[in-house]
Amino acid sequence: MTAEVEYTEQPVEAATTPKPAVLVVEDEQNIRELVCLHLGLENYDCVQAGDGEQALKLARSRSFDLVILDVMLPGLDGVTVCRAIRRDSANPDVPVLMLTARREESDKVVGLESGADDYLTKPFGVRELVARVRALLRRGPKPLVASAASKEVAKAIAYKHIEMDPARRRVRVGITDVDLTSNEFHLLYVLLSSPGIVFSREALLSRVWKDQTFVTVRSVDTLIKRLRKKIESNPAEPEVILTVWGAGYKAADV
Repeated sequence: MTAEVEYTEQPVEAATTPKPAVLVVEDEQNIRELVCLHLGLENYDCVQAGDGEQALKLARSRSFDLVILDVMLPGLDGVTVCRAIRRDSANPDVPVLMLTARREESDKVVGLESGADDYLTKPFGVRELVARVRALLRRGPKPLVASAASKEVAKAIAYKHIEMDPARRRVRVGITDVDLTSNEFHLLYVLLSSPGIVFSREALLSRVWKDQTFVTVRSVDTLIKRLRKKIESNPAEPEVILTVWGAGYKAADV
């Protein structure tokens, strides 16, 4: 006679999706905690830093999906931190949302030129902050790949003295490797893929920033200025990325 063995069905744990990790850099504790409170309600994993040195240490030690960065910080200011994150960290392509108490356009442009993707002026509404966070996270740090909509093929490009290798995410100007952010790389690739073709600012916005809600045509101008500083021998007299007045930008004919 054999004994019956009763089997009980064990519950199967559902697979969980990792929460997006957001680094919030703000020296005012009440603002920092308020931001993290609302991001937590949106199911984001929030990591806090109260100064620039702590923020940079965190950015070099682990990956984040987004950085919210105050401009006015003790020690290292936000602009310096943003440049360091882009140049030397585990997050060179992470979207950066800058917070600034200044309303002057020049201050916002400086933030964007340092590598930020968007900015928000204090005092800000929580709903607007969350909306911008969602928009930046939808984009994410995407590598340059073929798009089903645009049918762009991410193949290597040799243009005059510039070589672009999307597979290795590498740009070489002459004999020097140049570090570009994700948006800078994508914009340069779009232009060099079609030398002589004029792209309006709106067309470049749709190709590079895609579904981001809060960017404007000024973002294109800022990115072009940053690119020229990195690839042109004389940014004041560009020979690669040319301005077509009243129309947009193009790569010079080969």
